[in-house]
Amino acid sequence: MAINFGKPNEQWLDNLSLSDAEQFIAEGHFAKGSMLPKVEAAASFARSRPGRKALITVLSKAKEGIEGKTGTVIQG
Repeated sequence: MAINFGKPNEQWLDNLSLSDAEQFIAEGHFAKGSMLPKVEAAASFARSRPGRKALITVLSKAKEGIEGKTGTVIQG
C-alpha cells in the first residue's frame, strides 16, 4: 500500500498507526474503487479494541504478511 501512488513522491507503507491511516484517508490518498474500502475496513478493525492490528495484503501472500514480510499493518 502506498500514498502518492504513481507520483514521483510515492511512499510505500509497511506499518501505520491508526491515526496516520485516518489522516491519509482524510487527505484522499486512497481511491474510492480501489484501496479506500480496504483501508477503511482495516482502520475500523484496528479501532474496535485496544491493541488490535489489521493486515492489508493479497490473499496469495497471507503467510508472508503474517510473518511481516509483505503488506501493510495498521495498529490500533
